Amino acid sequence: MKFSLSKVLLFSFVGIIIIAGLAFYAGVLSKKSLDEGKAGEKDTGFIVKTPTEEVDANNGRDPSQPDIKVEFAKEEWVTHGGDYFNRRFSELEEINLETIGDLKPEWVTSLGASLDMKFSGEATPIVVDGVMYIATAENDVLALDAKTGEKIWEYRPEIAEKLNTVCCGWTTRGVAVADGKVFAGLLDARLIALDQETGELLWETEVANWEEGYTITSAPLYYNGKVYTGVAGGEYGIRGRIMAYDAEYGHEVWRWYTIPTPYEKNGDTWPDDEDKNWLHGGAPVWNTPAVDPELGYIYFVTGNTAPDLDGSKREGDNLYANSIVALNAETGDYAWHFQQVHHDIWDLDPTNPVILFDVEIDGKKRKALGEAGKTGWIYFLDRETGEPLIGIDEKEVPQLAEQKTSPTQPFPKGDSFVPQTVTEEDVERDLSDDFEGTIGSIFTPFWEEPVTLKPSAFGGANWPPSAYSPETEYFYVLGTDGYIALSRMDEDIYEEGSMYIGSIMVPVSDAPTRGTITAMDVKTNTIAWQVEWDTNAYSGVLATSGDLIFVGHNDGRLIAFNAKTGEEVWSYKTDAGANAPSVTYEIDGEQYLSIFAAGNSLAGSAHGDKVYTFKLDGKWDGTPIDASEKSDGKSDEKVATSNDPEDSDTTGSTSDPYEVGLSIYEGNCLSCHGNMGENGHNGPNLQLSKLAENKDDVIERIKNGGSTMPAFGTILSEEEIEEVARYVNEVLSKADE
Repeated sequence: MKFSLSKVLLFSFVGIIIIAGLAFYAGVLSKKSLDEGKAGEKDTGFIVKTPTEEVDANNGRDPSQPDIKVEFAKEEWVTHGGDYFNRRFSELEEINLETIGDLKPEWVTSLGASLDMKFSGEATPIVVDGVMYIATAENDVLALDAKTGEKIWEYRPEIAEKLNTVCCGWTTRGVAVADGKVFAGLLDARLIALDQETGELLWETEVANWEEGYTITSAPLYYNGKVYTGVAGGEYGIRGRIMAYDAEYGHEVWRWYTIPTPYEKNGDTWPDDEDKNWLHGGAPVWNTPAVDPELGYIYFVTGNTAPDLDGSKREGDNLYANSIVALNAETGDYAWHFQQVHHDIWDLDPTNPVILFDVEIDGKKRKALGEAGKTGWIYFLDRETGEPLIGIDEKEVPQLAEQKTSPTQPFPKGDSFVPQTVTEEDVERDLSDDFEGTIGSIFTPFWEEPVTLKPSAFGGANWPPSAYSPETEYFYVLGTDGYIALSRMDEDIYEEGSMYIGSIMVPVSDAPTRGTITAMDVKTNTIAWQVEWDTNAYSGVLATSGDLIFVGHNDGRLIAFNAKTGEEVWSYKTDAGANAPSVTYEIDGEQYLSIFAAGNSLAGSAHGDKVYTFKLDGKWDGTPIDASEKSDGKSDEKVATSNDPEDSDTTGSTSDPYEVGLSIYEGNCLSCHGNMGENGHNGPNLQLSKLAENKDDVIERIKNGGSTMPAFGTILSEEEIEEVARYVNEVLSKADE
């Protein structure tokens, strides 16, 4: 067959013209579609996409995954929240109200973690195929035999010892396990995947740069071939984000910034000026998301604005800080949001994980969502639309022009689970006789004159996860009832990697802190029962079909309550603060219960490094298994506890007379009292403290502790106490002069 070159060229030219014409026509249609979409767009508090729009946005793939079923935890504890809905409820019932008296330790394993006070044990164990995966505050990851407690493998990453871009001490909330891998977010903003059987590092990805203020404290979420993680660092002027990574290879699939640019929807809730504060406006993601596979959404909450307490720089509502957010799990596309605190100046950001549940209200089955805020309210929403499930009213609040306060704030209908006002009776009962300050309530603004408020920036509810029981239809939440004094400081300038607070945040010295364990009726948002403690409740909740909930106490007790009435029915005292959530699982037909009891800096509790595991008629002989780095996991050697520290010498010669004291301060005091003694999250401002002006008084307080401060007399040597007291007295107390 012969070809004519001229004909070939002619047909090619015609084909190009046709293709170009079709492309132009498609572009016109696309532009028209986009313009029509923009013209019809309304600036509402939430947006819901139609299923068709979801499919189009997802390249023709429906984000819904109806084949992925969400069932309550039972034989295993496979996700951070027990299931994709984060309900922390187990259907196991062998341990129940009748048998709870026979619950005893079966094994106890020491993980070899540091006992320095800067470390806080907050991790939820994951149990899969008879193996427990647990992470320490140093970000070490260990696999233990869930039946015996013996170590299977360990992974101990190298993290810069001088990492200091963490607001609240070193910690991690745990790991995720799926697809033959163990996923962990490290404090230096790396995401890693380990081989599930061996602990071998398979891949690691730098999520962000820790020296710029970015860290990861949350447990990652595995879902449908992807690993999701957010970044912490709101106190360091980050721009918050959540990302999805390919679980097999570790590359980023999508990311969604929690602060929009000025040219995106809701970007006008930040000032568009030369300071570009939205670029470092905070809104971190502290928590592990929940997922609804049927809808194809992930749900999480965003944290504080930056600077935390100075609203003068950031006029507007400052979206999407302080918000519950729903995204398309496949693409990261925005679905809807609900903001709990507009233009936050009180550090009342939500940090509690979102919980999803289904409930019948007024005869109609609803897809619900609940999130417990630092404000002391639970925000119940419809998880399809983001609309209030029970009712939330926008009410006028006190105004202060200097802080550019929002004219209104959301007030959920129902009860708060902690007090939200400082009363004259509170002053007379709890505060010193010479207290003459101004008092206020939630949303009272402040400037140069200190104002003492409730709730504090500690909560309300903080990170310790809540739980939901389908049997009682109660939402179980832990709360802190504490005081905080807020006042204006000199203008705070943003500097990459440095604290960016904006004002002074001071816990009221020697004022009591109380805690609440509350069962809230999800149909009415009212209190069904409540237990009050003389210390904050700071661990997390586990609910079970045995009509029980389990909560840890700062004094080391793991406590069981009747889930229907709140009556205490059992407790066991560990050797350190029980400040992490407990989990339950089943092996060979027997139910086990485990908790990582390692203490917590912000709770002021004794530190340790042990996993305690219980079962009915447990047979632990009193000797912990040594799973430290030097051990094969089967040693009977005695291991150190918080009351029996390993010998260490930190008092060698140095050219800087305060170097030793600073080192001890950073290892034991920084998370509570803050850098240079100010803006800590639980301790008083040492630059303003009268006690810090007297070295002997400082020594006495370090040795014996205070109202919320642990005693260091058995933790630090006499020489170490002397050095850190001298640093506090001679450096920190004079830092504001």
